[in-house]
Amino acid sequence: MKKLTGKLTQQISLTETLGIATEALLSNKLRTGLTMLGVIIGITSVISITSIGQGIQKSVEQQIQALGTDVLQVSAGAAKSDNIVQSAGTLSTLTWEDAKAIAKEAPSAKLVSATLQQPAQVVYGGTNTNTTVYGTDLNYPDARNTHPQIGRYFNQEELDSSAQVVILGPTVQRTLFGNNPALNEKIRIKGELYRVIGIMEVKGNQGPVDRDDAVYIPLTTMSARIVGNNALAGISVNTIYVKGENQAALVAAQFQVGNLLRLRHNIYSPKNDDFRISNQADIISTFTTVVELLTLMVVAIAGISLLVGGIGIANIMLVSVVERTREIGIRKALGATNSAILMQFLVEAIAISTIGGSMGAGAGILIACVASVLFKFPLVISVWSIGVGFGLSVAVGLAAGVIPARNAAKLDPIAALRSE
Repeated sequence: MKKLTGKLTQQISLTETLGIATEALLSNKLRTGLTMLGVIIGITSVISITSIGQGIQKSVEQQIQALGTDVLQVSAGAAKSDNIVQSAGTLSTLTWEDAKAIAKEAPSAKLVSATLQQPAQVVYGGTNTNTTVYGTDLNYPDARNTHPQIGRYFNQEELDSSAQVVILGPTVQRTLFGNNPALNEKIRIKGELYRVIGIMEVKGNQGPVDRDDAVYIPLTTMSARIVGNNALAGISVNTIYVKGENQAALVAAQFQVGNLLRLRHNIYSPKNDDFRISNQADIISTFTTVVELLTLMVVAIAGISLLVGGIGIANIMLVSVVERTREIGIRKALGATNSAILMQFLVEAIAISTIGGSMGAGAGILIACVASVLFKFPLVISVWSIGVGFGLSVAVGLAAGVIPARNAAKLDPIAALRSE
C-alpha cells in the first residue's frame, strides 16, 4: 500500500496502471485462474477446431487432387427392390462399349477408361489377403493418375488375349511378399494363377478407403475369369472415368456424356437415368462447404463459452470492487481521478481475458498438432482464428469490465473510506 499511495499523488501512467493491475491479479491467483477458464475454453475451441477442420479439408483435397480433379466418374445404376434403392453399381447398366462410344463421340472427353471391380481373396504360398480386384483397360493409369512404380502395366496384346497378369497395389504387395521382390512371382486369384508384372505407386487413403489395397488385371480377363458373366451388349463395367482437357471442360463433358448415355440406353428423361455422373471438383466443393458449416457451428458454440467467460469476469470484477472499496477511497482521497480508477479496473478485466486468450491459443495449437500427428492429416494453423480469438478475448474483457469499472469510479471517497 505504501508503494501505491506514493504514486497516487500524481497522474498514474499506463505502465504503472498495468503494474497495479498485475499486483491485484496475482494477489488472488486461484480466483483469477478460475475467472480465465471460460475464456481459455472458448479460445481453445475456436483455434483447435478451426485448425483441425482445415487440416482434414486439406487432406481430402490432396487425396482427390492426387487422382485428378479434371475427371468425371460415371457409375452404374442402382437396383431397386420393393421401391428401395440399393447402392450404386448393383445393376449392369454400363458396358465397355459405352466407354468406347464416349471416347469417340464426346468432344470434351480427352481420355476414357472403363473398370470392373470385385472383392476377392488373393493367395501367395501360405499367405492370403482380401482385397479388391480391378479389371481395367490401357487408359486407366492416365485417367486415375496411378502408374506402376516398379515393373510395368499390361499391354494391348495382353488385354486382347485376356492374359493372366496382375499389377499389385503396395498394400497387397507388402502383405503377401513383405520386403521380398514380387515381380514375376505368381499369385492365385479365384483359384487361378496370375503372374506379377508390376507394383503400383503409393496413393494412400481416400477417406476410409485404402487406395493401395487393390490389384489390377486386364478388363477382358476380369470379365471372363473373375466375374464370369457379360452384359448382353458387351462387357459389363462398374465405372467409366472421363478425363477432360482441364477442370473447366468438365461441365461440357458431363452434359455430353449424360446425353450420349441416354441415347444409347433409350432413356428419355434424366430422372430415369440408370447411371450417375460425379464431378471430382464438385465433391471437393461440397466437402469444403460441409467443413466450413461445421466449423462455423463450433465457433458459435465457442462464442457461447466466451460469453459465459465474460459474465464470469464481470462477476469477479464486481466482487473485486466491493472488496477493494476502502482502497478505492484512499486512492481518490490522494487525488486519483475517476478516469484513473476506471482505467485500472478496465485494465484488470482486459488482462484476465488477454492472458486467458493467450493460454487458450497455446492449448488450441497444441491440440491441433497432436490431432495432426495421431490422425495423419496436414497441420494447418489458422492465422485468422488466432486473430479472431485474441480479438474476442480483448473484447470480452473490455465489455465485462465496463460496468464494474464505472461502479468503482463513481464511488464517493468519504463513503468508501468508512467501509470495512
